[in-house]
Amino acid sequence: MSSLSTDPCLYNLNCILLPKNATSISDPTQVAHIKEVLKSNAGDSLTIGEIGGNIGKATIARIDHHEVLLTDVTFDQKPPAKLDLTVVLALPRPKVLRRLIMDMTSLGVNKLIIVNSYRTQKSYWQSPLLERIDEFVFEGLQQAIDTVPLEVELRKFFKPFVEDEFPALLREQDSAVIAHPYAARSWKSYLDATKKDHMPKVLCIGAEGGWIDYEVDLLCRQGCTPVSLGRRILRTETVVNVLLGDWLKG
Repeated sequence: MSSLSTDPCLYNLNCILLPKNATSISDPTQVAHIKEVLKSNAGDSLTIGEIGGNIGKATIARIDHHEVLLTDVTFDQKPPAKLDLTVVLALPRPKVLRRLIMDMTSLGVNKLIIVNSYRTQKSYWQSPLLERIDEFVFEGLQQAIDTVPLEVELRKFFKPFVEDEFPALLREQDSAVIAHPYAARSWKSYLDATKKDHMPKVLCIGAEGGWIDYEVDLLCRQGCTPVSLGRRILRTETVVNVLLGDWLKG
């Protein structure tokens, strides 16, 4: 997993993620953030995390323009628990996808499956940003003080995915919902009926323009319940954050 080589002020590194057994930081973005945003000096403490491991603290032994040497490194806290949730997302515009991956990572989504849809432009699948998904996950982890990456998979063929793979996402007694603005049932009524004690394990969200009827019908035949957030047509980012908020409340 690589990190971003962008302006460190564009996002918050609330936790500096390190490879296993690392005793120094040499990533340019992380070094710049420590120096320019945190304004840390030798002797100061940093919140750190080991990728895939625990969270802890370290003391800066020495710092220059290219490297931060660490001492007293400890990893004594478990990362926050993941949501028991897989999000199936129709591929949106690449710049939107970056923000969505960062948000889902920060909110603790366990798995993201990015699928094709009728309203997904073919050019989106050629975007170089798809090669940088790990970077966006890394960014979201450091924002949220987490160490366990969001698992991301790509599926370019909608119908085979829904018919052949989707049923395996649902174990016995599990449920799935599809966000659809024209659904007869509201998300609130769905939660009231389940008393919020059995949240769906799969959440399907369309890109700009939403799902077409064929896609909704195909997902429903596999066990999805369509739910609506009301008559307003919302941006994909808004839908993601509103819906995931109810998982966080649990």
